[in-house]
Amino acid sequence: MLSADFVIATAIAYVGLLFVLAYFGDRRAKANKNSWLNSPAVYTLSISVYCTSWTFYGAVGNAARSGLEFLTIYLGPTLVFVGWYFLLRRLVRISHLHRITSLADLLSSRFGKSSRLGVLVTCIAVVGIAPYIALQLKAVTSSIQAVAGSSEFGQGSLKGIDDVGLAFGVAAGMALFTILFGTRHVDAKEQHHGVVAAIAFEAVVKLTALVAVGVFVVFIGGGFEGIFRLAAERGLAVDTATSFDSRWLTTMGLSIAAIVCLPRQFQVTVVENSNENHLRVAGWAFPAYMMAMSIFILPIAVYGLAVMPEGSNPDMFALTLPLSQGQNGLALFAFIGGFSSATSMIILESIALSIMVSNHIIMPMVLKLSAIRQNSDGQGVTRVLLIARRVSIILILSLGFFYFFFTRDSDALAPIGLISFTAIAQFFPALLAAIFWRDASLKAVTAAISAGFVVWAWSCFLPSFDSVSPAVSALLDAGPWGISWLRPEAMFGLEGWDPLAHAAFWSLSINIVTLVIGSLITSPSALERIQATAFVDVFRHSGLPQRVFVPGSATANDLFFVAERVLGEKRAAALFEMVARERGVDPVMMEPTPEFVAHLERELAGSIGAASAHVMLSKVVAGADVSLEEMMQMADETQQAKEYSQRLEKTSEELRLTAQKLEDANAQLRELDSQKDEFLSQVSHEVRTPMTSIRSFSEILLEPDELDEVQRHRFVSTIHHESLRLTKLLDEILDLSALERGERSWENVPVDAEEALNRALAVCDALLRQKGFQVEFGERSGTTMVEGDADRLCQVFINLISNAVKYNDAPQPRLRVTSLVRSGNFVVDIADNGPGIPKAERTLIFEKFARGLRGSVDQTGAGLGLAISRQIVTRMNGTLELAQGQLSGACFRLRLPILGQK
Repeated sequence: MLSADFVIATAIAYVGLLFVLAYFGDRRAKANKNSWLNSPAVYTLSISVYCTSWTFYGAVGNAARSGLEFLTIYLGPTLVFVGWYFLLRRLVRISHLHRITSLADLLSSRFGKSSRLGVLVTCIAVVGIAPYIALQLKAVTSSIQAVAGSSEFGQGSLKGIDDVGLAFGVAAGMALFTILFGTRHVDAKEQHHGVVAAIAFEAVVKLTALVAVGVFVVFIGGGFEGIFRLAAERGLAVDTATSFDSRWLTTMGLSIAAIVCLPRQFQVTVVENSNENHLRVAGWAFPAYMMAMSIFILPIAVYGLAVMPEGSNPDMFALTLPLSQGQNGLALFAFIGGFSSATSMIILESIALSIMVSNHIIMPMVLKLSAIRQNSDGQGVTRVLLIARRVSIILILSLGFFYFFFTRDSDALAPIGLISFTAIAQFFPALLAAIFWRDASLKAVTAAISAGFVVWAWSCFLPSFDSVSPAVSALLDAGPWGISWLRPEAMFGLEGWDPLAHAAFWSLSINIVTLVIGSLITSPSALERIQATAFVDVFRHSGLPQRVFVPGSATANDLFFVAERVLGEKRAAALFEMVARERGVDPVMMEPTPEFVAHLERELAGSIGAASAHVMLSKVVAGADVSLEEMMQMADETQQAKEYSQRLEKTSEELRLTAQKLEDANAQLRELDSQKDEFLSQVSHEVRTPMTSIRSFSEILLEPDELDEVQRHRFVSTIHHESLRLTKLLDEILDLSALERGERSWENVPVDAEEALNRALAVCDALLRQKGFQVEFGERSGTTMVEGDADRLCQVFINLISNAVKYNDAPQPRLRVTSLVRSGNFVVDIADNGPGIPKAERTLIFEKFARGLRGSVDQTGAGLGLAISRQIVTRMNGTLELAQGQLSGACFRLRLPILGQK
């Protein structure tokens, strides 16, 4: 049996080894910038600080309780690192350019360098991480107790010390070690190579330890198959019923935010990154590491449930399984693995948070003291920084210990970690907005993070004290002042949800909605806009104008800054490169001369006017006492003027296009009016002829004494004939007009086109016989179905046949009819051997009132038949045209899409 004294001594020795590694790591990094400490392998292993004791112990317990849910903690980070090119690469580039030291630093820098936002983010991070640190204390305390057992020998010097005392001792030791370990450097941007080396070593230790336990369990369990068979024999099964439910998806989403926003992850992934290309290796190596960590989780959990006594803590299976088999050495190794996981998390998290607390809270307050400002050697500031960070570490670990003290009765590790994940996720929308959304504003981000944090504290943090506070328990049951819809786990009446999913939904929804609406209704300041451009367009700019203008010190960079804001980056860069090339110098080394300033003034005058350009450049070149903010405001106002001018130009262009459209529409109206006049003229002409005839014969009939009965009958017949022609003419005009306007009801139905053709031939048979026509039939298609109106189609055929009869003056008139199916169309040719249609009239033959002028023997028609026929065929989705026929006269070809053929 292992004793607690031996276990603690081993842990202390292990911490001493880490300290030695960190010390020599720092020395080697300083001596050789290209040492293996800057390799992508060490960088990737340091990122594995994500796998804490929650992973080492809690994942096994989570698998035993909830099946595959533990995988979500790995899937989220895997997605982020596989897609490193879109998010992490941008964060690293911004961090390098702006010397970012923390997530609070990044957000405050992006949003107008707001100190208030930095304080807000820091306070939320400290409060939100407290449960996570408590989780590590609980894991270490539980693991020591599990290894030591309950015997008097095993407890050793811990006899009489409860878990609270043990946790306090662990926290105090961690605080001391972290202070010695992580506050040796003042520059927060300086990379902690020694710490990173120690974290990488710990990553190897905890992975090896967990794999060793997993291999051992698989070996004694008879392989993977044997373990699951044993579990099945004892009635155990992996719970997959809740996979992919709301909690599953929520946990995965929170892990995506956590891998980026957790202070220690931001520290190792972004701040400690020395080479952007290391992300390429981490993109596949870190997911592979997590896969290796998780491969034995399920077998350990299943085997533990199968063989360990009822009531055993699943979180400690990685320790108690080797102990139950008398493998003390392996159990001690597993303890060191779990201890490594907790130690690396606490050290790095405390370092990251202490930097945030000292930089954004303590130092701004301390620097207001006159004694510090008057100390010109800077050592006072250094001492204050060191003290601030050490105090911060004690404060952070104290908060973690107090959270442990109040929630130590919780029987699982995973829920505690998820509370922190939900808190840290409140930064994720603001982070995305900071690097992707130019219009996101400081006010909106501040309100969004505050609102999300308040909802988190109410719906997620407060319920974790349920077991220790009757007041909290009553609040959860009845809500504040009995308002049930404000209950922390059933806000706004949303009941029945998993508590974690409920808290994440409301806190993040309110956060995002506040951010979006707030950004839409507020305007970023000039400084925010400048920073937004620098962050969002980080890959388009090699750097930022860092210099502050001072009297008489205008440089080429200063002038380029002004030119870039007024002319745009491309024009400004082209201008400076052109001048540098003319002088034969590198643009970076170019010194501004009076000639160049005059040339630049002319260029600026073309955009903002001579007076503004002169005033702007005078302030810069003459060294007027203008601050960077004033310069930014001036440039921003210019930018706004340019944008206004561009909008004005755009509006003018739109007006010009509208005027052009109106002019075109007016021309079309004039054309239609002309067509209308021509149409009325043609109608009047056509109507006048029968009307004149009717009036003349009517006047003759009014003189009865001068007419005999035969003449009277002939005149009356003429009047009757003319009235019929007039009626037919008016019917055709109305019919054509209705077809053109689409007013006539029309419904295409399947019809037999060949039958319609035969019916038309039968109707015209008497006419053909009367005129002595020889009718020839070519190829016939047989029954062919088309979509159309059978009567209307027959009307078209009758019109074409009657035209062939009417205008044919050949001695031996002939008519040839063919119908066939070609390329999916029903094609009918109706040809005759008449005089045909001259080329000059072919384009007019389908126009209204158009009639052939040559060779016609009958000009009594109104010239509307072909126009109406073409309208009818068009309504049936077909065409009617003149074609080259097999006879010498005209040939009309009708073409309709077919539906089927028999």
